[in-house]
Amino acid sequence: MDTEAHRDLKLLDAIANDAQVTQRSLATKLNIALGLTNLYLKRLARKGYIKLVNIQPNRIRYLITPKGIAEKTRLTYEFMQYSLQLYGQARQHLKTVLLPLAAAGHKRIAIYGTGEAAELAYLSLRELGLEPAAVFDGRGGGEFLGMPVQAIRAQDMDQYDLIIVATLDRPDALVAELIGQGVPQEKLLTLRK
Repeated sequence: MDTEAHRDLKLLDAIANDAQVTQRSLATKLNIALGLTNLYLKRLARKGYIKLVNIQPNRIRYLITPKGIAEKTRLTYEFMQYSLQLYGQARQHLKTVLLPLAAAGHKRIAIYGTGEAAELAYLSLRELGLEPAAVFDGRGGGEFLGMPVQAIRAQDMDQYDLIIVATLDRPDALVAELIGQGVPQEKLLTLRK
């Protein structure tokens, strides 16, 4: 799913859930500039997916149209297909890389991250009969699936065979950050090739 389609889905979903939503709150949800949000909303209106109704001189209400509901449904289906495909690819990639490591006796595998991608990494490890040795993130603190989350900067990386960088979005930036913190590049594994 491309970025534009994903953004349209988020906008249509937010409008469908709250007709009182403001441009400012949409901009915050999408993490984009207010002016850009205005352009996106006008584009959705031109396509007939939403209606803009003035309720006060400085206040607009957004209404999703039947055509917008159909587009939201189509985009949701497309997003689900994309997500399932990405999930399958990530699991296959991890299995391909981790299976030889497990067979060779490398059991000290850590996970960097605590989101949904980290859950995918955790499940993949467990599927191969491996238990994560540790869970890291940038700050430390809290728990992930019953394991304490530790700050990575305070760790001795020699005690780990591999660290799974558990993100599906822009892993290169995170890998570069971890290398900058002293984690050897050869010990880092991303969820995608």
